[in-house]
Amino acid sequence: MADNQYTFENEQYRKTYWHTCSHILAQAVKRLYPEVKLAIGPSIDNGFYYDLDSPFAFTPEIMEKIEAEMRKICKEKLKLERYELPRAEALEFMKDEPYKVELINDLPEDAVISFYKQGEFTDLCAGPHLDSTGRVKGNAIKLTACNAAYWRGDSNRETLQRIYGIAFPKKDELDEYLAKIEEAKRRDHRKLGKELGLFTLMEEGPGFPFFLPKGMVLRNTLIDYWREVHKRYGYVEISTPMMLNRGLWERSGHWDHYKENMYTTVIDDVDFAIKPMNCPGGMLVYKSEPHSYRDLPLRVGELGLVHRHELSGALHGLFRVRCFTQDDAHIFMTWDQMKDEIKNVVKLFDEVYSVFGLEYEIEVSTMPEDHMGDEKDWDFATETLKAAVSEMGKSYVINEGDGAFYGPKLDFHLADSLGRTWQCGTIQLDMQLPERFELEYTGADGEKHRPVMIHRVVLGSIERFIGVITEHFAGAFPTWLAPVQVKALPVTDRTAAYADEVEKALTAAGFRAEVDHRSEKLGYKIREAQSQKVPYMLVLGDKEQENGTVSVRDRKGKTTTMPLDEFISTLREEVSTKSREELI
Repeated sequence: MADNQYTFENEQYRKTYWHTCSHILAQAVKRLYPEVKLAIGPSIDNGFYYDLDSPFAFTPEIMEKIEAEMRKICKEKLKLERYELPRAEALEFMKDEPYKVELINDLPEDAVISFYKQGEFTDLCAGPHLDSTGRVKGNAIKLTACNAAYWRGDSNRETLQRIYGIAFPKKDELDEYLAKIEEAKRRDHRKLGKELGLFTLMEEGPGFPFFLPKGMVLRNTLIDYWREVHKRYGYVEISTPMMLNRGLWERSGHWDHYKENMYTTVIDDVDFAIKPMNCPGGMLVYKSEPHSYRDLPLRVGELGLVHRHELSGALHGLFRVRCFTQDDAHIFMTWDQMKDEIKNVVKLFDEVYSVFGLEYEIEVSTMPEDHMGDEKDWDFATETLKAAVSEMGKSYVINEGDGAFYGPKLDFHLADSLGRTWQCGTIQLDMQLPERFELEYTGADGEKHRPVMIHRVVLGSIERFIGVITEHFAGAFPTWLAPVQVKALPVTDRTAAYADEVEKALTAAGFRAEVDHRSEKLGYKIREAQSQKVPYMLVLGDKEQENGTVSVRDRKGKTTTMPLDEFISTLREEVSTKSREELI
């Protein structure tokens, strides 16, 4: 590795740095608590962890002690030395570490069994590592959490404790990262969802979110926008049944390959499954009537409620649920139409993400080892995806071998206001389902032909996308999307009637407005409206009533006075353009 590559911009160096930190963590634990047994400790996307079998819980106080010991180890500048042992010697060396013994026994007979030694501590590891613990800056290490974890991810095996950590070459980088984590906690959609009355999760339905009145306004506004965009881009909308029989799922391949994730039941002695995805129903809709080449491309959208069985431990707010509304679309087309249709979808994605201020990167996922179909078709489809993206002036990265078994795909990774990425949109080419369902169209030559199709989602799921934008905007949604757009605040009882008139005028103009008639002080009403992230508060006193004006206060504290008609006109402009900035 060249000297100029010893930075966190180099992924290999970053992961090596964090992997070394995991060994420093394990060494610190063994120094302080020799009875603890070691499992595994890799680097991960955001830091590192080590799984440990301990007779006691790692409390915050104990974590602080471990962290302090890690800083000592860094100051000791211990050299990391790699060496190998024959299997028998390796097993003897690790005889007091049962998890390491199991790992060694599971290695192939001809496997190289390597260890890394630093001072008095040695760990079974394939590496790589830094050459010294002194390369790690002790004052830029932070242990961030401790959670339960199953040994080897198997819920039937031992429950271990997983200590997570993060480290950077400089302390100010750690401080910046920790500040970002605190900001992420402040923006947590589960917290904001409760505070803003958007949704709730209840023990009576784990993984099945309940949307509250304000959440439904947000959700329906989002769906209205989705429908408006798709109509402009030439889509028709369908709705397919939530439950279909076993024969359909066998035909689609889901019964054999996805059954453990599906909820099933029996009706009239026939097996049925609640749909985990909309695609097979969409195939039946296409097949329900004959099609000509003149019908293609046929763009068919569906907001379908799907159910998937997720493990309890994997559930997380709106990000990982057991039922969600997938904003699917299936495009049936000829091979010649493929490139133009991909461009059309990318253009739609670009428009939608821009409205929310979400930047994105495109990833091209190519043919996996386990795939169906002719490699020539795969090559053509993959090159068409690349060409479509390039011709639109956009760049992409290759994700080798990560395509679906039925075709290559484009994944859209969105970056939010904190720089976190979310995989929402996807465009998947499919040459297999049309074959399985024997879909046809009559060509210009009068012969029957097989269409090719695109599966695509732009939001991914309505629920998850609401979670993403809640955190992206920290609950302060743009005015067009806010559940309550305007709050009228009468200063005294004398202006209560005027506040009602203002609210009626705003409602008649199509806005979501409320009046706060409570006999609270004005300052209290303003603070509460701000805490509810209401875009505009209208302070209405005697002067405003007399002049037919409104004193407008935005949620950032900026104030101005204007005639009510002017406010309505300005608000209409802001909402119709879906501006992300208040225009007052």
